[in-house]
Amino acid sequence: MSTQMLITNLLVANRGEIARRVFRTCRELGIATTAVHSDPDAGAPHVREADAAVRLPGATPADTYLRGELIVRAALAAGADAVHPGYGFLSESAEFARAVLAAGLVWVGPPPAAIAAMGSKTAAKRLMAAAGVPVLGALDRPTEADLPVLVKAAAGGGGRGMRVVRDLADLPAEIDAARAEAGRAFGSDEVFCERYLPGGRHVEVQLLADAHGTVWAVGDRDCSLQRRHQKVIEEAPAPGLPADVRAGLHAAAVNAARAIGYVGAGTAEFLLAQDGRFFFLEMNTRLQVEHPVTEAVTGLDLVALQLAVAEGEKLPGPTPPPTAGHAIEARLYAEDPVRDWQPATGTLYGFELAVEHTEFADGPVRLDSGVESGSEITPHYDAMLAKVIVRAPTRAAAARRLADVLARARIHGPATNRELLVRALRHPAFRAERLHTGFLTEHAAELTAPDTGGAGRAALAAALAEAEARRTALPSGWRNLPSQPRSKRYRASDGEELEVRYRRTRAGLEADDHPDVELVDATPDLVVLRQGAVQRPYSVARYGDRVYVDTPIGSTALTALPRFPDPTARTDPGALLAPMPGTVLRTTAAVGDTVTAGQPLLVLEAMKMEHRVTAPADGVLAELRVAPGEQVEPGTLLAVVKSTEPA
Repeated sequence: MSTQMLITNLLVANRGEIARRVFRTCRELGIATTAVHSDPDAGAPHVREADAAVRLPGATPADTYLRGELIVRAALAAGADAVHPGYGFLSESAEFARAVLAAGLVWVGPPPAAIAAMGSKTAAKRLMAAAGVPVLGALDRPTEADLPVLVKAAAGGGGRGMRVVRDLADLPAEIDAARAEAGRAFGSDEVFCERYLPGGRHVEVQLLADAHGTVWAVGDRDCSLQRRHQKVIEEAPAPGLPADVRAGLHAAAVNAARAIGYVGAGTAEFLLAQDGRFFFLEMNTRLQVEHPVTEAVTGLDLVALQLAVAEGEKLPGPTPPPTAGHAIEARLYAEDPVRDWQPATGTLYGFELAVEHTEFADGPVRLDSGVESGSEITPHYDAMLAKVIVRAPTRAAAARRLADVLARARIHGPATNRELLVRALRHPAFRAERLHTGFLTEHAAELTAPDTGGAGRAALAAALAEAEARRTALPSGWRNLPSQPRSKRYRASDGEELEVRYRRTRAGLEADDHPDVELVDATPDLVVLRQGAVQRPYSVARYGDRVYVDTPIGSTALTALPRFPDPTARTDPGALLAPMPGTVLRTTAAVGDTVTAGQPLLVLEAMKMEHRVTAPADGVLAELRVAPGEQVEPGTLLAVVKSTEPA
């Protein structure tokens, strides 16, 4: 008679929203939880929610969440008997899985041999081809006929170490850049080339397998909306697939899992060409970021099933439950799509979404988040703040509801991609299921266009709310002359400077330079404006010189400017300042070089991504103030380009 291993205390070797997600299921199952945390994460929500927490001294992933030996020691010290890796960090490290098992702990993941088999994309493709799974072959020496070509890291994913090359002359430099990025991210600089299929879709199949021979293909997902080869919007089931293509994808995924003796949760990812052919991309030997959409349409708790399989249980039946309805997930990132997806850091002053149910099962709207109001967004980790998931009977209903929830959210702090998500979900091409991996690039102009007029009304509301706040704070005997208008200046997130004028009359506040706008009501926190026949409330929140104006249809971030600008506060027009905290990876020009507008001068790394700093105009690189390896803060002077044009 065999005894089943029951997990009593689980350590999650991760942080943020995935740690909180796993803890949520553990609470339902009666399993104690242990968190690990870096120094910047000491006060993070996932640490507070765990039954115990172990410090990993340091700030960077290399010093903390990527130190497998420290995590194993933490599990033993806390009395944990199992380790769940989450996603990212060490989740696909066969070496870490072996170390966990060697310590006598339960590994909530696939066998180390299966992880190793999929650890190199080149080796994985050979295995898959032998198993009869369609693959795109690697290109040893790409030619003009092969273009465009995709350069990919062999040992990792998440968009790092990946480049699209459309000109053969650019290939050597892009391979070198991909090697460098892959080496830093994954510890291996192996890269390879394969054909890039423009217009292709990214479709994946959720897998779940037990140790008794059962393998489930738990539905499929479309993850085509991506930026920099990283997913932004995912949905289940993948829309518009012919029945034979869907069945073929599921069968190929099951064959892939059986070929490597897979056990646990995993995902087989495919590139779907426009003609209906599909090709294996990779297998993620872990839980995916986008797993909630599959849970939403199947009713399964994939984390609970991971734990059951790790305890030796059989899957509950030979086949998974059918899918019902549609679910869409949007990833909310701290980044600015208008500024080339530049990551954003700082204090998240306010974070409120109209979510009916944050727990696992019941609500039509689900929030999986690693942050809350007051959280500090640092440059050390991925830029994702949260995932918002909506399920509905139809795809159209899910997209409409998700866009509305995002539009109404109160997100006060670093810039986010919220507006792009809302516009993408409402875009006619998205609604018409015209999905492909270049969607965000193709529609970038529409998705990032400035909101004409909206910032001006938001600035007026901000000024009127502040006027009311000042009025309530002034002595009761004070009176303002109605003939004296006052002005207030703001800078919008796109850099536009806005000035609004208003005056106080016996009837109350009036907009001096908006004759078509009528003030209905004003308090320090809420202003109601009427323009024509349309009346709209504007909720106003102030944090120092930062002002956030929210309406039911969107939000505007403003920076209050001094009434009289400091005449000494000038910056050389050719000065390049660090837009974010980060590390200088490399310089691509030298002092004295003639440069052209848009030419990359140096590369910064922040939030696991590379960011190019380019010349603002044609000229000569007169100063280069930094060197590779240096840490820089926002506003640090990096370089100066002197214009060659006559003054």
